[in-house]
Amino acid sequence: IVSQKVSDSLTERAGQFGLILDDISITHNQVAQQDAEKARFVVEKAEQQKKAAIITAEGDAQAAVLLAKSFGAAGEGLVELRRIEAAEDIAYQLAKSRNVTYLPPGQSVLLNLPT
Repeated sequence: IVSQKVSDSLTERAGQFGLILDDISITHNQVAQQDAEKARFVVEKAEQQKKAAIITAEGDAQAAVLLAKSFGAAGEGLVELRRIEAAEDIAYQLAKSRNVTYLPPGQSVLLNLPT
């Protein structure tokens, strides 16, 4: 009913200017529907991201609990192992660098100054 009234009104008004309208369609409703679907999608995406963040946080919390239990059971052995691995990695990186010179402690290399 509304579209018919709009069509009749537009046809009559266009006729006053010598224009003939063959087809008239209302597309604003489609745009509004698309906007509503887009908004629904954005909300759904945000909810999924929220759920993913919660699951990730729960996994991190469980990992922290397991690590704490492992540290308690193994003592400081695992920490010491990680420290040694980090030192090896640092030594490897420094060995590859041409700008690093190793100076042993307790020796004064500069101008033979006493320590």
